[in-house]
Amino acid sequence: MTDHRPWRGVLVATALPLRDDLTVDLDRYAEHCSWLVANGCDGVVPNGSLGEYQVLTPEERARVVETAVAAVGGERVMPGVAAYGSAEARRWAEQAAGAGCRAVMLLPPNAYRADERSVLAHYAEVARAGLPVVAYNNPVDTKVDLVPELLARLYGEGCIQAVKEFSGDVRRAYRLAELAPGLDLLAGADDVLLELAVAGAKGWVAGYPNALPRSCVELYRAATGGDLATALPLYRRLHPLLRWDSRVEFVQAIKLSMDLLGRHGGPCRPPRVPLAPEQEAAVRAATDKAVAAGLA
Repeated sequence: MTDHRPWRGVLVATALPLRDDLTVDLDRYAEHCSWLVANGCDGVVPNGSLGEYQVLTPEERARVVETAVAAVGGERVMPGVAAYGSAEARRWAEQAAGAGCRAVMLLPPNAYRADERSVLAHYAEVARAGLPVVAYNNPVDTKVDLVPELLARLYGEGCIQAVKEFSGDVRRAYRLAELAPGLDLLAGADDVLLELAVAGAKGWVAGYPNALPRSCVELYRAATGGDLATALPLYRRLHPLLRWDSRVEFVQAIKLSMDLLGRHGGPCRPPRVPLAPEQEAAVRAATDKAVAAGLA
């Protein structure tokens, strides 16, 4: 990867392998990061929601970033630096810079429903760490919506360079392109990847490549390259799995698919609990169908 915009392409929000006793298996994590890149992914995003960052100790969180950098190189690692406080988020951005990363991903303040002035101050503070910041818009979980007008202001003030868009509202892509044409849009939800790629997305912060990297990369390349004859049938076949990325149980679902495909997904830390029987059956069936279609 030589692009000075390391958030472009397929960046996998990595699932974090845990042992049965719920300790972090860093050796397995290093192997997983290397495997993703070897299978065509452009980089990894440790300490995102899929990486269960909220339930890691500070030492674990730092070592996860260091492990990813050692495995695939800092130019391929864009850590999530979300935290309750802006000072803490800035410290995580500084840690990422010290580890050799070239960009970070940042949620808005998520301890409360922050107003616009607080959001602006939060991103400005973290940007002072010196790394390019990719905003992460997840209004479902944070209750703070980074609408196109606010994103354009953050970009105009030099606080962000791109946005991982998880609202599910693909119409925003066109409004954002009008307001801030230099701001890179990244697909943030797997189940709207094709729609956002057609609308001009420059990257995909992705979940399901943890289990199916080659077919997901093929989908992204075809979609962003305008090859809908390839992309649309592939998207339809993958969508029964991709839509789990937008559900509350996305971590458990993706880890289960990984287990079924011979990768180590493993358990999750509380308060996440295993899938309900009907959910597990649905993920198993969709994964089996993907295997039968040659997508694994």
